[in-house]
Amino acid sequence: MAKEKFRYYALKLSLLMIIIFVFQIIFPFFTDLFILNENSYFQRVAHLALNLFALVLFGLILENIIGGRKFLLIFISTGIFANFVSINFYSSSLGASGAIFGVIGSLIIIRPLLPVFAFGLPMPIFVAGVLWAGADILGTIGFFAGNPIDNTGNIAHLSGMFLGFLLGYFYRQKVNKTRKEKIRLDEGYIRRWENHFMRKDI
Repeated sequence: MAKEKFRYYALKLSLLMIIIFVFQIIFPFFTDLFILNENSYFQRVAHLALNLFALVLFGLILENIIGGRKFLLIFISTGIFANFVSINFYSSSLGASGAIFGVIGSLIIIRPLLPVFAFGLPMPIFVAGVLWAGADILGTIGFFAGNPIDNTGNIAHLSGMFLGFLLGYFYRQKVNKTRKEKIRLDEGYIRRWENHFMRKDI
């Protein structure tokens, strides 16, 4: 079976988000139609930038592992699920943060030892996921205690990550069945690379 062509869906989704964001600024009524709460422009731009960074970084990795169609399924389904769960707790809910956490959740299950740079330190993605989820759990506790830390949709993040875990487990089985090669440290290759690139002409 031929390998699915890599289509850079994470980059395309990021571009779409930028276009929608610009459209919201030019036509403010567009935001009201989709029940987005108003924030300062700086907060909105910062939130968009962080989401796009995470989507491009983790989305491209996930798409490369499981393919474009499966990546889109995870992104869309976790995003919808996160918003449907969140609307039961918040006055309004709309956004892609839950979908991005769904992508991260799937990656945590499929490639738990994937190295990432989070909180100023390099660590496996499953450790970063525990810390991110912990922050959202604290935010959720504050929300239910009537003392929310900020207006972050912590419940959306956790909901998206939860469904991402489930989908990641499903796709992990398929990836492991089709992945026959294993990553090995080829000392001969490293020696050849050193001789070619590191030698000094005397």
